Amino acid sequence: MKKILGAISLSLVSAISGCDNNSRLHTTGGESVNTEGKTILINYWAEWCKPCREEVPVLNELAQANDDVIVLGVNFDGLPSPAAIEQAKKLGIEFPLLTEEPEGRWGQPWPEVLPTTFIIGRDGRWQKTLVGPQTAEDLSAALQ
Repeated sequence: MKKILGAISLSLVSAISGCDNNSRLHTTGGESVNTEGKTILINYWAEWCKPCREEVPVLNELAQANDDVIVLGVNFDGLPSPAAIEQAKKLGIEFPLLTEEPEGRWGQPWPEVLPTTFIIGRDGRWQKTLVGPQTAEDLSAALQ
């Protein structure tokens, strides 16, 4: 009985604190990314988008240089994972791609302009939307 109550209590604490599957996103690499306590950048891109291609090196650098920020990509065209992975390779994208577009997860509509990047705070709430290609300085300022 104590074990059952303990398991129920642990499940409730996890659910209330956000330590459940709602704080995880799944990538095309088959990984589950735990986003709890991290700032998340969700970048929408497409192969045909020239400004997206210009922005990729900046996002790659941010993803590699900052442990407190997770950069995740979403293919705007909604391609199946193998095609999206292939296009990402052509563009030089080194950050993980999401298997599913998280539309509505943070109360934000599907972007109308590319590139678009959502900034999600450590608390798991949408903070702002950046439209157009971002420089390292732009992203640094937006993350303050």
